[in-house]
Amino acid sequence: MKKTVIIALGLVMSMAAFAQDEVETVISGDIVSSYVWRGLDLGDVSLQPTLGIGYKGWSLTAWGNVGLSDPSDTKEFDLTLAYSTGGLCISITDYWLEEGLDCESRYFKYDAHCTNHVFEACIGYDFGFASLQWFTNFAGNDGVNEDGKRAYSSYVEASVPFRLAETEWTATAGAVPFATDFYGTTGFAVTNLALTAAKDIRVTDSFSIPVFGQIVGNPHTQKAYLVFGVTLQP
Repeated sequence: MKKTVIIALGLVMSMAAFAQDEVETVISGDIVSSYVWRGLDLGDVSLQPTLGIGYKGWSLTAWGNVGLSDPSDTKEFDLTLAYSTGGLCISITDYWLEEGLDCESRYFKYDAHCTNHVFEACIGYDFGFASLQWFTNFAGNDGVNEDGKRAYSSYVEASVPFRLAETEWTATAGAVPFATDFYGTTGFAVTNLALTAAKDIRVTDSFSIPVFGQIVGNPHTQKAYLVFGVTLQP
């Protein structure tokens, strides 16, 4: 499952760079104190590498997660194909987790009734002062609703960036609109209220290290998290 809010914001910034006429490449890695995704706790200290390439609004990004403090934590490999123009962005993501259904965890297993892949479509728009995104699972290891049928599990998120005390901040609110055991909800539920701060720590005149902190609350599960992360990039 993809990323804390700050990672999502980083990918959006990368897509903006991809809109140029030249081929762009993104290579980076985040070390986070815990892996929190859309208000859900998915692991402890983790390494999350990113490799992306893009051209004229198109981008193909690979993202992964592996636990550092607990080897049993989520092992994940995601691929996202996206296109952005103006403020509009559409994308398709293939999530793969090593553990999922009670079947073989082979990556190249796409059986209709037994696969650890989840396929998600997204449409979003950046208005400048705020952005809005809608995500829906359309295939793979999706959840089911209260009737036991495919839930087409969805998640909607609004983010508002602002600058305060020479630091970039983002306020985020996310919700699951329908019942699905994929997110553990029985109907509409607010699952993600987050406040993220990001800043570069200057090491030398020519080198700095991006760091971020994030407070996350999940009203649905009544859980709260404090996340710290460091981004390493060329």
